[in-house]
Amino acid sequence: MIFPPWKGYFSAVQLEQPSPSQASVTPMNKAPQTAITPTRSQDYPEWYQQVIKHADLAENSPVRGCMVIKPWGYALWENMQRALDKMFKDTGHQNAYFPLFIPMSFLEKEAQHVEGFAKECAVVTHHRLEPDPETGGLRPAGPLEEPLIVRPTSETIIGAMYAKWVQSYRDLPILINQWANVVRWEMRTRLFLRTAEFLWQEGHTVHATSEEAIEETNKMLKVYADFAENWMAVPVIQGEKTPGERFPGADMTLSIEAMMQDRKALQAGTSHFLGQNFSKAQEIRFQDKDGQLAYAWTTSWGVSTRLIGALIMTHADDDGLVLPPRLAPAHAVILPIYRDEESRVQVLEYCNRLKADLGKVAYAGRAVEVQIDDRDLRGGEKKWYHVKRGVPLRIEVGPKDIAKDAVFVARRDTGESTSVGRADLVANITTMLDNIQNNLFERAKKLQADNTVTITNEKDFRAYFTPKNADEPEIHGGFALCHFASEELVQPLLDELKVTIRCMPLENNGPGTCFLTGQPAERMAVFAKAY
Repeated sequence: MIFPPWKGYFSAVQLEQPSPSQASVTPMNKAPQTAITPTRSQDYPEWYQQVIKHADLAENSPVRGCMVIKPWGYALWENMQRALDKMFKDTGHQNAYFPLFIPMSFLEKEAQHVEGFAKECAVVTHHRLEPDPETGGLRPAGPLEEPLIVRPTSETIIGAMYAKWVQSYRDLPILINQWANVVRWEMRTRLFLRTAEFLWQEGHTVHATSEEAIEETNKMLKVYADFAENWMAVPVIQGEKTPGERFPGADMTLSIEAMMQDRKALQAGTSHFLGQNFSKAQEIRFQDKDGQLAYAWTTSWGVSTRLIGALIMTHADDDGLVLPPRLAPAHAVILPIYRDEESRVQVLEYCNRLKADLGKVAYAGRAVEVQIDDRDLRGGEKKWYHVKRGVPLRIEVGPKDIAKDAVFVARRDTGESTSVGRADLVANITTMLDNIQNNLFERAKKLQADNTVTITNEKDFRAYFTPKNADEPEIHGGFALCHFASEELVQPLLDELKVTIRCMPLENNGPGTCFLTGQPAERMAVFAKAY
């Protein structure tokens, strides 16, 4: 990490330093007080739900399996959208929009695709409602001639349009992305990670050659990895999915895999080389340079609001959400402190001038965003409100601070706090935010490195993924790098241990010996328990 000349304001923090909640001073016979209960170590799944609740990100809706994304959570998603959208356009893509409803016959054209999504599809069979004389309520009427599928993904409907648009090699490539919602009829849901309806982007491209399509597939994976690491501060492994884990209908699926704090894996983004499978099903053909009629080569790629779940489980602590500054809806919150109306006027005037000055500073492509919290609440309540929401910097301003032309600043990621000259704060705010961003990434990177091992035999594999204590089923290994002969041979063991093959890393991968059979193996994979 790089610390500025004024690093005395915030001393360097070792990666193993405990979170603010863990570092709090408590009697020796009592556990530290935390804003979130249960803590990560007590009940990780419930801790995750409580972080979302206390950060006011989202809540369950009256519609089973769906969620309401609240303003703070949606602002976070908008910042993700803004950054990704620029990255897509910088790589030559344009945005468009395609229908929510897909005729069932479109899905039936690609057998492997429909088989992969059939159980998750929501189906519309009627086009209107009418009064029900028996119940006095409403009932479906007017059945559709052909059922419509609420899109689980859009390859088939977009492919039908591309078949109309593509006539010649001169029409290629087509590089289109859409921001949309999709529906997958999930039975067991969890906010952001798996819901029946979620928000995402899906890119769909058409190319004249397989080489161009494969290049696009790899390019977009790198875009996702860049976003995850440099915006979300989440280190990822880039790799290829095994045949059994591929997207239905794809010739190749690439993914980025991230490690959460409970050492489980989360697939954070995928990019698919679809070969000619969808172009043949949808008749996407063109006249090539030799005048011959040829089928096009297509790709698709996407990330979703699942990224918010990844961000929470990577950075949040037992006091709530911790946001990387590059994506935070607010970079800082100013907390005015005063005792009477006279000091209130003085303090708020100072706070508003400070906010205006900070707002003139650019950070990560936007102005530094600052909120002033002047609600009629006790100081402690306001402080913990913003701690739980993960605001990177808290700035306290009172009459004594104004007298020194200084402010009191606290970092959310480490809990460090100090008095900072007002001019120094304005001059160095971007460096402060970068320090937080870098610290979050390095902390997550260290967690991944400390919990990634190479395993060469079944005994060690079983031990790594077997809970250490029957009362604590989550206490087990993280990522295991293993050579394997084939999916079919290792699958029974994986099913037994509830482990999956996450991906075959694109870097530093080569032949070896299968950890299970001792047979020669061409590649190594990342094995992990996963969400």
